[in-house]
Amino acid sequence: MEVKKSQKADLENKRGLFLEIGLALTLAIVFLAFEWRVDTSEANVLEAEQEIQAEEEIIPITRQEPVKPPPPPPPAPKVADVLNIVDNDEEIDDELEIEDSEADMDEEVEIQVVEETEEEDEQQVFVIVEDMPEFPGGDLELQKWIARSIKYPVIAQENGITGRVYVGFVVNKLGAIENVKIMRGVDPSLDKEAVRVIKNMPKWKPGKQRGKAVKVSYTVPINFQLQ
Repeated sequence: MEVKKSQKADLENKRGLFLEIGLALTLAIVFLAFEWRVDTSEANVLEAEQEIQAEEEIIPITRQEPVKPPPPPPPAPKVADVLNIVDNDEEIDDELEIEDSEADMDEEVEIQVVEETEEEDEQQVFVIVEDMPEFPGGDLELQKWIARSIKYPVIAQENGITGRVYVGFVVNKLGAIENVKIMRGVDPSLDKEAVRVIKNMPKWKPGKQRGKAVKVSYTVPINFQLQ
């Protein structure tokens, strides 16, 4: 079934008219926009308010008043010099007594002479003295005595340990041996044996410094060697 429309109800015929009316309204709105103006009185009021606010925000510049120095103190009163004038004829009772402070030449002066006593320092140990300590019989007998007294440790023999041990000790005023210590060792077993031998040494001839017996430090090397 076909839809039937009348020519009066069909809007396609009036399309051109509607287009012309829309263009006319658009042009009228554009002209009104260009002609629109802002009232200058309102703009002036805004500018005045901004200037007032800017003036209120300005911080006033303050200047510190210079400090005045304190006034000078009043001058001290002058004291008049008082002079006592004495007549030449007036006698002065006070006489100056001058005593001779120098001693008489005949006076004997006692001079006490303090004798300086030399205190011997028992703890001082010398390294080199005028008369060095000596083993009974000399160095050759010392080497023979050490060779007879040494017992080669079994552990060192089994392990083939050899070497030279340096033993340090002190010969005191009586010639006895004290403060035995290892200066350079090789093995604990050899070091122990070397210390034992040195401690069992007989008394030495003590060392002397200026004719007096003193303590002297001494070092002996003991050579351990397997044959």
